[in-house]
Amino acid sequence: MSTKDYLEKDYYAVLGVPKTATAEEIKKAYRKLARQYHPDTNQGDASKETKFKEVSEAYDVLSDSKRRKEYDDARTLFGSGVGGQRPGGGGFPFDFGDLFGGTGQQQGSGGSAGERLGDLFGGLFNRGGTTGRTTGATRPRRGQDIESEVTLTFTEAVEGTTVSLRLTSSAACTACSGTGAKAGTTPRVCPTCEGTGAASRNLGNFAFSEPCRDCKGRGLIVDNPCPVCEGSGRAKSTRTIQARIPAGVADGQRVKLKGKGAPGENGGPAGDLYIQTHVKPHAVFGRTGDNLTITVPVTFTEAALGAEIKVPILKGMPVTLRIPAGTPNGRTFRVRGRGVTRKDGTKGDLLASVEVVVPKTLDDKSRELLNEFNNAHAGEDPRAELIQRARSE
Repeated sequence: MSTKDYLEKDYYAVLGVPKTATAEEIKKAYRKLARQYHPDTNQGDASKETKFKEVSEAYDVLSDSKRRKEYDDARTLFGSGVGGQRPGGGGFPFDFGDLFGGTGQQQGSGGSAGERLGDLFGGLFNRGGTTGRTTGATRPRRGQDIESEVTLTFTEAVEGTTVSLRLTSSAACTACSGTGAKAGTTPRVCPTCEGTGAASRNLGNFAFSEPCRDCKGRGLIVDNPCPVCEGSGRAKSTRTIQARIPAGVADGQRVKLKGKGAPGENGGPAGDLYIQTHVKPHAVFGRTGDNLTITVPVTFTEAALGAEIKVPILKGMPVTLRIPAGTPNGRTFRVRGRGVTRKDGTKGDLLASVEVVVPKTLDDKSRELLNEFNNAHAGEDPRAELIQRARSE
C-alpha cells in the first residue's frame, strides 16, 4: 500500500465516528464493528475479513492519542492545498508523484518543487532516502537561548549603555572536545538509526520520523563516557560579554541580542540572549513613553507676573523656560528634544509642570502688601462659577 493510499484512508469513516469522537466513543464503535466482521463469525467471507482488517487498522491508530494526533496532523497538512487538484476530484489536492518523485518544473537554483517538497517531507514519511544528508552526530545545531537580567540607572536606560554580563550556558565539553567519549576512546555509530539520529515508527506503510531513543538523536553511542560531561558532549561554560543596551529601554523591557546566546554545535549558529531590564527611579525626573517629566516650583509672583526660569535637563546645562503672566498652578510646558532617545535617533520632549509655592512665613512688610492686594480684589470670588455650576446640575 502506497503512502498516497494510506493518507487517503479516512479512519474515522471506517469506524463510523466523527473526527471529534472521544476515546470511549472510538472504542465502543470498534467493538461493535469487530464483533460484526470478525473472521470467526464470518468464516469463508473474504470481504468481511478485509473489512475486519480495516477496522482493526483504524482502531490501532485512533486508539493511541499520540498516533491519532500524528495522523490528524498529516491529513490536515496534506489537505491544505499543495500543488494542483487531482484529476477527477476527491482525494488530496496534489500529486504524490510530484511531491516525492522529484519531478516538476525547475524553480531557480533551489531545484524542482517536487525535490524541495520531497526533502521537506521525506523525514516525516520516511521516504526519499538520506543520501547526502548529515547524520545526527554531525548535523549543525543552533545553540540555546539564554536569559539574563540587568539593573540600570535612570540615565543609563534613557541614553543607552554597555554592561558586563557573566553568562553560564552549555558548550562543547573541553575534556572530550564534544564527543562525549572518554579520552582515548571514540563513540560508535548508533546501530538502531545508523547514525542518522532519527528512527521511524510505522503506521502501516506510513511512518513518522522521531529522535532515536537509543542515541537520543545524536547518531552516536558512547560506550566509555567522558567523566566530565558524563557522555553528553556538553558541559557548563561561563563567559563574560559586553552587552550593549540600546537607548530608551523601559523598566521591565526585554532586550534581545541576536547571536549572543549559547554557541551552536557542529558549526550551527549561536542562540540569542534575552536581557530583562530593571530601571532605578530618578530623584527628579519621571518618564511617560518617550517624554521625560519634571515638576518645577515657581513663586506666586513669578506665576502672576510672568518670569524666565531655569529648568534642569537630564544631562547638561539647565535650559531657560519663559513663564507667561497669569500661569496657573500645574500648567505643563514642553521643552522639545530633551526627552528619551527613540529607535530612529530622534528624541522625545521634556514636560515641565509648574507648582506654585506658597511661603510658609511672612514678614510684616510682605503681609501688609498682600493685604493691600487682597483688598483691591475683594469683590472677586474665584469659586462663584464653581458653586453656580454645582447648583445647576
